[in-house]
Amino acid sequence: MLATIATVLAAVVALAVVAMGITGMLRPSFYAGFGIPGTAEAQDDPVLTAWLTVKGNRDLGSGLMLLIVTLLGTTSLAGWVMLAAAVMPICDGLTVLRAKGPRAAAIGVHLTTAASMMLIAVLLLLA
Repeated sequence: MLATIATVLAAVVALAVVAMGITGMLRPSFYAGFGIPGTAEAQDDPVLTAWLTVKGNRDLGSGLMLLIVTLLGTTSLAGWVMLAAAVMPICDGLTVLRAKGPRAAAIGVHLTTAASMMLIAVLLLLA
């Protein structure tokens, strides 16, 4: 039962990351205002748009990797990969803090996501 619950939670996270990646690739402004000061105001800047698209590409690829490992690998492998993937939202949160962005975005969005991923990783490893 734990394995099923953990796998479903991991798949939900993976699908959410895939959805964010697709949205970010099709509409890079989706990422503007997610914590980096000045990004919401500079959405028409082609350089910023290119960097936001790169974030979409990264999210799409990492979400697909998480989904494949979750659905085709063992719960142990999925747990370790989920734990490793939690580094990305941790780094995103630290980037927001370093850029003097809102703590609410850094903690409420990025670091909470990382904590959720680490909890799911533990559940997968215990399953």
